[in-house]
Amino acid sequence: MARFIAIVSTLCLICLLIGIVVYLRVSRERSVSVTLDSAAVIKEIRPLNELVTVKYGIEKVVGMKEDKSPVGSESILLLVQGKVLAGVDLAELKPDDVIVNRGVVNIRLGQPHIQEAFIDEKNTKVWDRSITWWTPWVSPDVDLEHKARLQAIEDIKKAALDMGILGEAKRNAEMDIRGVLRAFGIEKVEFGYGT
Repeated sequence: MARFIAIVSTLCLICLLIGIVVYLRVSRERSVSVTLDSAAVIKEIRPLNELVTVKYGIEKVVGMKEDKSPVGSESILLLVQGKVLAGVDLAELKPDDVIVNRGVVNIRLGQPHIQEAFIDEKNTKVWDRSITWWTPWVSPDVDLEHKARLQAIEDIKKAALDMGILGEAKRNAEMDIRGVLRAFGIEKVEFGYGT
């Protein structure tokens, strides 16, 4: 009797598995197929717009010295904390920039660039400001701190470039775009870069 129950339960299990396989094949045939073309790919990635893919925090000491007429000088020393954001611009993507060939999507992006650099004002401090002691008649330059802050922005941009921010922005942009397209069933994506 136990042998009979084992045979019947095995047959039921086999019938159930066959039913599942048939159902999956039939439902796959009914599924909607997605047409993959350049316009569809652009429609999905263009809304990402100015895709910021990396942010660097940089601390820097910036000094500036200004000579006074006829003699003397004024100097300032800032302790600066800043942020630099880099990525790629997807808003200008054109149909010619996306080529779909046999399930492989080739995308030509613009070169990654620094999108924004700014100073964190809460964490930036004037460390020292002085005017030469032997020229007390020389009035301080009210714009010297502003000039030093502008110089600090240029310095943190240069530091970020030296640290490789653009290469990291390129890698991260490719990874993000692949992730978006993978959600739509596109597995093979290749990138090129224009000017």
